[in-house]
Amino acid sequence: MKRAVFLDRDGVLNIEAGYIHKLEDLHLIPGIAEAVRRLNDRQIFCCLVSNQSGPARGYYPVAHVENLHKRLCLLLENEAGARLDALYYCPYLSAAEGGTNPEFTRYTTWRKPNTGMLVAAAWEHDLDLANSFMVGDKATDVDMAHNAGCTGILVQTGYGESVLSGEYQHHTKPDFIAANLAAGVEWILQHFD
Repeated sequence: MKRAVFLDRDGVLNIEAGYIHKLEDLHLIPGIAEAVRRLNDRQIFCCLVSNQSGPARGYYPVAHVENLHKRLCLLLENEAGARLDALYYCPYLSAAEGGTNPEFTRYTTWRKPNTGMLVAAAWEHDLDLANSFMVGDKATDVDMAHNAGCTGILVQTGYGESVLSGEYQHHTKPDFIAANLAAGVEWILQHFD
């Protein structure tokens, strides 16, 4: 079994911009491609796990989410020769949470802080969740990490700063707080051997 680093998308890899309706509005956070490349160079499995409720809210089709991910991967490759080994996302949202598109409106174990995306990734790629890391900018990212037995890292980019300023409404606390993904990767590499 392999150890992995799971990465949230918005606010961790790309600049938080709300619901991204135009592909060209997805931009990497400076220095992020190099951080992912450092993980790649150590042969550490890098996996995107992201709630993407745009399709459930009727904002855009699921194909748009796929195209955003293609752009993300292209930017990572072009900027630093970096790559994600797998991408998982949850386009579903319950009606109570705001889902309106019947095709994607439902409760699912894939939506953070539930562990469905991590369990699917572990099953399909032989990953050791108990010795893996999750990096995110929201309380739900840290909660998902802990629910799956992973180490949870909160970055201060994206929504991370507002989480730290008192909006952290959950009982769990991050195992580490990093200024950004680059700082988080530095900490992960110190704890990886």
